Amino acid sequence: MATPKQTVTLLYDPTEFEEFVKEWVPTQGVKYDLVERQGGSGDHGIDVAGFLTQAKLEGEWHNYQCKQYARDLTWAIAAQEMRKMFVAAAAGHFTVPSRYVFVALTFAVSLKRLISKPSECRAKFLEDLSTTKDKLVAKLDDDERRRVVELAEGTDFGMFSCIDLDQVLEEHMTTPHWLARFPHVPPASGPMKLTPPELPRHDEARYVQRLVDVYRERFPDKIDSLEQVDDVAEAKGHLLRQRVAFFAAESVRVFARDSTTSDYFDQVKEDVYTIVVEEAERAHPNGWERHAAVTICAGTVEVTETVLKPYVGPEVRKGVCHHLANDNRLIWCREGEQ
Repeated sequence: MATPKQTVTLLYDPTEFEEFVKEWVPTQGVKYDLVERQGGSGDHGIDVAGFLTQAKLEGEWHNYQCKQYARDLTWAIAAQEMRKMFVAAAAGHFTVPSRYVFVALTFAVSLKRLISKPSECRAKFLEDLSTTKDKLVAKLDDDERRRVVELAEGTDFGMFSCIDLDQVLEEHMTTPHWLARFPHVPPASGPMKLTPPELPRHDEARYVQRLVDVYRERFPDKIDSLEQVDDVAEAKGHLLRQRVAFFAAESVRVFARDSTTSDYFDQVKEDVYTIVVEEAERAHPNGWERHAAVTICAGTVEVTETVLKPYVGPEVRKGVCHHLANDNRLIWCREGEQ
């Protein structure tokens, strides 16, 4: 099976590579108004643009120039793209971006060294510009060429930088798009463990009330409300375990929502419900016994093979029962049973 790096390097075409980069751009710590792929014929060297304002190419923006070359990206190729950008900007097609990032599989050391010294990079660019046979520059008249030179002379070349595929992959892993592209390589971090707060949150209200109904039924002389649960050690410990399980499932739900698609967690809920509903519908002496039987049954459920499966252990499956109670699909107490 191909690794993510092999997939991007060997299987993606240039269009797919630009889409991959577009997904990664929001990880760059900048609050963009819009990220847009513009690569294609007549793109003036813009592959993926990150707009910081609604003025888009007329305001502040960043350019991500994508190069999926098998060989190292060299100065000759980079300079050609720089010329393309300066010629288009001098012609009024857009403002000069405040950040220009070359995204490539690998870079020639000489290019990275030159870009790390903005003043030397600009001097080298202007020197090459004066002698280049690039058709894009050669066809300019004297006035157009002068405007390109003046624009480059007045530009801070510190805006140029290089980011290689290893870094892009590491950061792309934190996006919601990672698992869709590489479902066999779950993010290293996995779901972030969530623990229940001291008092139930608003989204716990329904399943906690279902449990209070259970305690009211089991301890009729001692518990009539949530506030009284703490007075009965057996009920207090039971409620804490259920809340821990609820948040174990909640951590997987949040992970699915943020790192892939909520559909995967919905599938886990359906897998658990499909099995436990038969136990829930059976006759039980009371809600306490029904709850115990259903949650034990949930621990045996074999969930569908999705990217979430490695994270859906017994406690998560038990917690899913309380998410189903929140949805009114599981109810523990029934009239006439006790």
